[in-house]
Amino acid sequence: MMTLSHGAAGLLPDRHPQGDLFICDIFDAIPKGDLATMEHPVFSLSTRPDTRILRYAHNDVEIEVTPSVKGLATIHDKDILIFCISQLMAAVNAGRTVSRTVRLKAHDLLVATNRETSGDAYRRLRDAFERLAGTRITTNLTTGPKEDPVEVTRGFGLIESWEILRRARGGRMISVAVTLSEWLYRAILSKSVLTLSRDYFRLRKPLERRVYELARKHCGRQESWRISVDTLLKKSGSASPRRVFRKMLRDMIAADTLPDYAMSEEEGDLIRFTRRDAVIEPETLGQAADLPLLDAGTLAAARTILPGADVYALEAEWRGYWLRTGRPRLADPARAFLGFVTRRAAG
Repeated sequence: MMTLSHGAAGLLPDRHPQGDLFICDIFDAIPKGDLATMEHPVFSLSTRPDTRILRYAHNDVEIEVTPSVKGLATIHDKDILIFCISQLMAAVNAGRTVSRTVRLKAHDLLVATNRETSGDAYRRLRDAFERLAGTRITTNLTTGPKEDPVEVTRGFGLIESWEILRRARGGRMISVAVTLSEWLYRAILSKSVLTLSRDYFRLRKPLERRVYELARKHCGRQESWRISVDTLLKKSGSASPRRVFRKMLRDMIAADTLPDYAMSEEEGDLIRFTRRDAVIEPETLGQAADLPLLDAGTLAAARTILPGADVYALEAEWRGYWLRTGRPRLADPARAFLGFVTRRAAG
């Protein structure tokens, strides 16, 4: 995704220029989040060890999250799951065989999630693996195809296990194998995932990440989405008092750092999220006459240029760029789009 210009000072620096991301085809695996944990609070927003038992009930969904002695898995630990989901979805889209066990290079994970690659970063990565494996979930929330639902009523970890396959001479992990939970793996196979902005990994605060997830999940193709402060507090999983939570939201509105969405406060104690490029689809724009349209053959050609990439996300990004650059007249939209994809592939 393109680098943010709005509120950029509030974002973490881009520690790894995009050119570096082409190593090991990391860039092909566009960030993806699973719908279940985007919709419901599963991860702690605390920056300190959190040993609370979290209980959440909303409509017909019930979730209980129990920590290990290492504490609950955090929203920053979720970066590991996003990386694994992204790698598996890229493989699925490319027609490759996948399994619950993902073999990855620790360095690639750190780079793709905009983390430092210092020795301390590898230590923190190991701590995150342990929290993900140790945090246990009991829920009636189903994943997988609707015609074959599975209701989970037993405890399970977000990852089933992890193993260091190879270490450097100094003891630093190089290669790791992560086995995802069956619950999460079913979500991947059923493609119950959404594309995330790469700038998600540049958000500094846990609440910013959580609020972005909720906006991404609920806004969809709508121009905007509104939610009450009370419901947002509940769905965020924040442990802050309501008064403090509202202040945090107002700070987020002022900072304006969320990728893809602008936040605003409305009467009735409501928060509105508005898509920055709110008009990407013809029905949303109301101006289909000059919107660049691409056929299935063009999208297929894009997949050939960038194997495993989410071509629909690329199409949306390209249209957003077209809008921001003044809607120039395109003699050949397909050729322009494929040129955009080719430049992306070349770095």
